Amino acid sequence: MTETPLKGWHHSPDVPLQVSPLFRWPLRPWEVLRWFWDSWFLISERLILVAVAFISWTWLQPPMEAMATLQPGAIALMLLRNLALMTLVAGGLHLWFYTFTKQGQRLKYDPRPLMVNGRQFTLGGQIRDNMFWTLASGVTIWTAYEVLLLWAMANGYAPWLTWAANPVWFIALFFLIPIWESFYFYWIHRLLHVPFLYKHVHALHHRNINVGPWSGLSMHPVEHVIFLGSVLIHFIVAAHPVHILFHLQYYALTAATTHTGFEGMVIRDRNRLRLGTFHHQMHHRYFECNYGSLEIPWDKLFGSFHDGTQAAQARIAARRKRMHGR
Repeated sequence: MTETPLKGWHHSPDVPLQVSPLFRWPLRPWEVLRWFWDSWFLISERLILVAVAFISWTWLQPPMEAMATLQPGAIALMLLRNLALMTLVAGGLHLWFYTFTKQGQRLKYDPRPLMVNGRQFTLGGQIRDNMFWTLASGVTIWTAYEVLLLWAMANGYAPWLTWAANPVWFIALFFLIPIWESFYFYWIHRLLHVPFLYKHVHALHHRNINVGPWSGLSMHPVEHVIFLGSVLIHFIVAAHPVHILFHLQYYALTAATTHTGFEGMVIRDRNRLRLGTFHHQMHHRYFECNYGSLEIPWDKLFGSFHDGTQAAQARIAARRKRMHGR
C-alpha cells in the first residue's frame, strides 16, 4: 500500500513504512528470507564492515600481548586506525554527496543544504562542529572501548571465543550484534530524550535537523560513552577480538552512513548501496518519534512510530502536544 508522502521532503520512499517482516502478521517466510538477504548479502554495508573488521584484525591491530600491558604505541596505532576509518567513511560520503554532488539531489530526503553557519554550533558551522565532536570525542571514546575490551580479553577478565571452540557461534555473532544494537539503541535513545539528559547531553546531536555523514557520531562525550557502551555486553557474551572490532566499527561507522541524508548511492542510474533511512531522518525533524529502527518494532509498541504518512504526522503532532502539556 502506497499513500501520499509528507510535504516538505524532496524524496521519500513508499509509505507507510513497514517494520521488519519478522514482526508482521501473518508471517511470510519468503519476505523474511528476502529481507535477511537484502540486509546482508551482495553489496551491503554490513558485509563490507565484516570485511573491514577482519582486515583490521589481520593487518591493523597490535598483538594481544601489547594489549595485555596497554603499550602506548599499540593504543596510538588503534586510535590512528579509527581516525582514518571514520575520515574515510564520513569524509568520503560527504565528498561524494555534498562537495562533488555526484548524484545531485537524487534520493536526497531534505531539499535544504547543510547549514554553513549557526550560533548553536560549537565551531560556528554544522560541518566543522560535526567533525570536531565526531573525531575529538567519538573516535577517542570508540578507541577507549576497544582498548578496554581487548585488554580485558588478553588478561582473562572477559570471555574469549575461538573459531575452533564454536564455529557456529563465531559466525552467528556477526548476525546477532546488529540485532543487539537495535534493541540497545532504542532504549538508550529513549533515555536520552528524558528532558534533563536531552537538554544537557542529547541536544548537541539534535543540532542537526538536516543531517549529513558527519552528523551521525556528532554527540556530547557523555552520549558517546552511553551510545558506544553497547560493546560492554561482551564482558558477559563471549566473543573473539574480531567481533569487538566489528561491533564498534559497525556502531560508529553506520552512524555516518545512516545519516548521509540520502537513501542510497546511485551508480549507473541504480541505487547500489542503501544508506540513510527515512525513518531516522524523520526523527531529526520531528524529534518525538522513531527512537529505534525498523528491525525491532519498539516504536510501534510504545506509540512513537511515524510511518511517513499524513495520518501518522497528525498522531505525532498530537502526541507532542500531550508530552509538552499543550
